[in-house]
Amino acid sequence: MKSLKVKDSEYDIKKAKILKAKMLTSMEKYFEIALPGGESLDHEPGQFVEVSLLGIGEAPISISSSPTKLGSFELVVRNVGKLTAALHKLEAGAEVGIRGPFGKGFPVRILEGNDLLFIAGGLGIVPLRSLINFVIDNRRDFGKVSILLGCKSPKDLLFGNELEQWGKRLDVNFNCTVDNADPDWKGNVGLITKLIPGIDLDPERTFGVVCGPPIMYKFVIKELVKKKIPDRQVLVSLERHMKCGLGKCGHCQINGVYCCQDGPVFSYDRIKNIPEAL
Repeated sequence: MKSLKVKDSEYDIKKAKILKAKMLTSMEKYFEIALPGGESLDHEPGQFVEVSLLGIGEAPISISSSPTKLGSFELVVRNVGKLTAALHKLEAGAEVGIRGPFGKGFPVRILEGNDLLFIAGGLGIVPLRSLINFVIDNRRDFGKVSILLGCKSPKDLLFGNELEQWGKRLDVNFNCTVDNADPDWKGNVGLITKLIPGIDLDPERTFGVVCGPPIMYKFVIKELVKKKIPDRQVLVSLERHMKCGLGKCGHCQINGVYCCQDGPVFSYDRIKNIPEAL
């Protein structure tokens, strides 16, 4: 087992204040958070922070805002356990503990000048939103941008107003699908993989950026391979069982690879031969 060195500062917990809190769906709550004195989080798209509440615990949460957003950062928390349930009870003015940011994010400098195909399933839009908004804020530095989003039903869609704005942009190709439509839904119905064949792309200059539930990866990557996108240009975000963020607890280890330190962003060629990685 490899030795992971940890800086003392990575254990430091900063008291941060919630500036804004609102429910996005029945399960997901949005938080805008500021560090003391307006200090920058100084994160990369795709990284995460450890969020803690005294006497309750700590959990890794993906950063959903772009580094171009100054003075605060954004998280979206799904209510799935003791800590997240406690976070859902908090409103503007409350304090939380923040450690990080941690992990390897998306290789922004490598992506510059290339075309990007974002594919998000369900809650996967949360970390991808950080990179998407970074790209939009630096639009001239990137080529064609396509965003494909899939979720279970219209009521599960996150960032509805923002999705609408992406759809109106002339420099972004946005498409969305749901597994189960309601009577008011006018868009696509079906699996997100059905949207991929319709994307016109140059495989040599296109990066596929994928995040979603584990079951989605195999089928989405199969479609990207059909499009002849090289394995090294398929980027996936894996957030498997992460806990401490420091590679010490071993919860996120997959055959010697630590998602919290070696990832959570990996190129497909790095992990395609690692059992149970996808």
